[in-house]
Amino acid sequence: MISRAANQSDIPGIRALQERYLHRSLSAEERKSGFVTTPFTEEQIADRVENDGLFITEDKDQIIAYVFAGKWDFFERWPIFPYMTSRFPDLNYKNFEISTSATFQYGPVCVDKKYRGKGVFNETFETMRLEWLREFPLSITFINAINSVSVRAHTKLGWEEIDQFQFNGNKYLSLAFDMKCSVVE
Repeated sequence: MISRAANQSDIPGIRALQERYLHRSLSAEERKSGFVTTPFTEEQIADRVENDGLFITEDKDQIIAYVFAGKWDFFERWPIFPYMTSRFPDLNYKNFEISTSATFQYGPVCVDKKYRGKGVFNETFETMRLEWLREFPLSITFINAINSVSVRAHTKLGWEEIDQFQFNGNKYLSLAFDMKCSVVE
């Protein structure tokens, strides 16, 4: 298995993995194993690739995991992000400044079910962390509270809850991660 920054030739594999695990593609029973909610278009994926904001892990030429990352201006097209960032002035985490200029949005992340629990998430995340640590000391993300698999995976990795909010009838948790903390030993 290899974790690396994505390139343009990875887009079809990223889209296929995304489609398999989109909330709308899964039954209620399948969602209990985790899901992603944002259906990125080919153009949006290409933007992340071009701007060093998409990282993948592949096994035998098949993409088995991806992690998105980006500055807040990329994500502001989805209404949940401006709402979430409007809450930043009231939040704190250790001694970090929580603002759109001092942090970046991490996520979504997706790992093929066959590879979960095998360190793939940590490796993919670590590849992203090393790249984005160059510019940002702190990452912020949110997770739908009903996605307990994702909540457990992230808190096990070291993410800490800093906020809870309601949006479009769903409860979300905002989490923060100190980018200086390696997740792979």
